[in-house]
Amino acid sequence: MKKVSRRVKELQAKVEERPYDPVEALNLLKETATAKFAESAEAHVRLGIDPKYADQQLRTTVSLPKGTGQVIRVAVIARGEKVNEATVQTLLDLKS
Repeated sequence: MKKVSRRVKELQAKVEERPYDPVEALNLLKETATAKFAESAEAHVRLGIDPKYADQQLRTTVSLPKGTGQVIRVAVIARGEKVNEATVQTLLDLKS
């Protein structure tokens, strides 16, 4: 059996075994966030759809507010006029 820290025991005491409303769950999540790093949360939602039917399939993308958070770096090895051409082409590729 794993040993549970005092901090985790105190946080577990605040959480009840019952379904929470979304706003109430977010408030509880913020209240119990005490780690020294950027914590993440995961949500599972039951939509009640049957994906074998075309009109009930769910396919979507989400744009994150700060993108993926990764910096894009491009290296170009060229001489003369090819340097400017590669720079312009790289900027066009990044915009699309």
